[in-house]
Amino acid sequence: MRPDSSPSLDAGFKKRLVEHGAHLGVDVEIVTKDPQVKGFSVVKRRWVVERTIGWLMHHRRLVRDYETRPDNSASMTTLTMIDNRAKRLTTETTPTWRDD
Repeated sequence: MRPDSSPSLDAGFKKRLVEHGAHLGVDVEIVTKDPQVKGFSVVKRRWVVERTIGWLMHHRRLVRDYETRPDNSASMTTLTMIDNRAKRLTTETTPTWRDD
């Protein structure tokens, strides 16, 4: 993340994550739809969230919620993002269920 940017959140996560960010000393920006626009409107930086979720769905274990403990799920998400970053740095891939 660039030093001049703050994390952006969808309006659905407003209360809990803003409080958590304040506890950590992080300024959190809530991204909301412009009330003047009727119908569909593009929400700023929403594509970043959608892209990241798409990357996570390439890993079989994260497609379904197999984990019963939240810390296991968080660990698998972290490992997946490490794998994605390693692929981008080395241009090598690790075997996934799509490589069959």
